[in-house]
Amino acid sequence: MMTDDHKTIIENDKMENPEDRIFTIPNGMSFFRIMLIPCFVWSYSGIHNTMLTAVFLILSGLTDTLDGWVARKFHMVSNVGKVLDPLADKLTQGAILLCLVMEYPLMAVPFFLLLIKEIIMCVTGLMAIKKTGRVEGADWHGKVTTFLLYFTAILHVFWHNIPQQLSTALICLCTGFMFLSMTLYTIERVRMIRGKE
Repeated sequence: MMTDDHKTIIENDKMENPEDRIFTIPNGMSFFRIMLIPCFVWSYSGIHNTMLTAVFLILSGLTDTLDGWVARKFHMVSNVGKVLDPLADKLTQGAILLCLVMEYPLMAVPFFLLLIKEIIMCVTGLMAIKKTGRVEGADWHGKVTTFLLYFTAILHVFWHNIPQQLSTALICLCTGFMFLSMTLYTIERVRMIRGKE
């Protein structure tokens, strides 16, 4: 029979579960990335300051890289972070693409694919969490897609006269990886929902 002391210990263990933490350095970085979104939208579309826009995007990209490393290195991985980090990524990516669509119409292709991808990921992700109780982190293809989007965006911001062929090739590469990532994530989530993982 379980005593009150044993119950207290179990409850404390649950409360102290590292993955249940909210206020961590990586989560702070993710929140910082969200705060940068109106900054680069304003600098790019408002005052048309290329250098300032690039600085905001580079800061966003660096914190995106660092938060995952810090979380793993210093054991700060949390369930909140697993949701907040990709949320910051998607909001940032959507805002970047929307800004660039005004100058580079082909950017509309990855922008709308991103919308479709995130709707699918949101629905399947919620179903997978309900089924398994787990919040999955980003896979390699998601990280590659994020890197390509940042690289392509920063290059287009800096290089106003980028050759059409290069611009098209980079946008197609981003779109291709985004489609690949959407497909692989969907397969993984469907397997989780069906109880095959």
